[in-house]
Amino acid sequence: MRVKDNTVIAESATTREVAPRERADYWSELINSYQRQLGYAFARPADFYGRTTVRRTSNYQIVRWHSEAVTYYRTPGQVRGDSDDDYRLLLPVSGHMALWQRDQHAVLLPGVGCLVTLDQPSAFAVADGTVGLFMTIPRREVDHRLDRAGRPGWPMDLSAGLGRVAVDLAAGLFAEGGNLSTHQFDVVSDRLVELLCMHVVGDLPTESGHLADVEAAVRRYVRAHVEDPDLSGAVVAHASGWSLRQVQLALRSTGTTPSRLIKEERLQVAYARLRSPAYSGWSITEIALRLGFGSVSAFSTAVRQRFGASPRDIRHG
Repeated sequence: MRVKDNTVIAESATTREVAPRERADYWSELINSYQRQLGYAFARPADFYGRTTVRRTSNYQIVRWHSEAVTYYRTPGQVRGDSDDDYRLLLPVSGHMALWQRDQHAVLLPGVGCLVTLDQPSAFAVADGTVGLFMTIPRREVDHRLDRAGRPGWPMDLSAGLGRVAVDLAAGLFAEGGNLSTHQFDVVSDRLVELLCMHVVGDLPTESGHLADVEAAVRRYVRAHVEDPDLSGAVVAHASGWSLRQVQLALRSTGTTPSRLIKEERLQVAYARLRSPAYSGWSITEIALRLGFGSVSAFSTAVRQRFGASPRDIRHG
């Protein structure tokens, strides 16, 4: 039920709302409405039990499900006729599920997750009584952070360290989603994706053993000085006491460069200001120039490429 324009949409549904003989069809239509066109194979189609709760904005969606055994599959025809290249994060809370895509197979248990897309024929077999989270993440949010080919996260050990932090954040985001504004929900989702991508890349050490420290410090400096019109890799390196080469190597290990990191942080701040009532008195031109963009045209192009909407559209909803 949507209460206000800035409120996260929250919906719940269960097969117990319909007659037993209609429950398998009801579940199929319900899951298709959350995802894309799927095929279904029910272990016990008569009187099937399943329950979902969803939290979503225009950018992200998290579905928590609890169901009896069922297999979901995407055929080549469904992929062609109903394409979708966004990522899905699968996180079992209890029980387990098996996943097949191309020549890869993974078994997911609590503490093990997977980041997949639905743009390839695949199958997901959910065991009886499994509870889990299924989060839809725009492809752009993953690809610009990883900047590399391949399918990330087959599977991911999320039982400790950074992975465990990401799982806890996902659970907290779902639990408190109804108490967050759409902007807050999206900001937390962005941080969750950032943590997952850092986990996928891993903390790759160099011969000096401090790339991870350099990378973290560079990100902190850029975020703190995002309005500096002269901000550059060389400026960050000088202020942090490292060579430009060290800064470049540290950021390369996470799939980015100084200039791209600076641009991304500025765009994130711009997005937040466009959505925030605190900056409603600022013109789009002022927001653009304060964040180092040379012109409103360049700013609008960058925002549209990054978020799929113009600054004006983002500001108004």
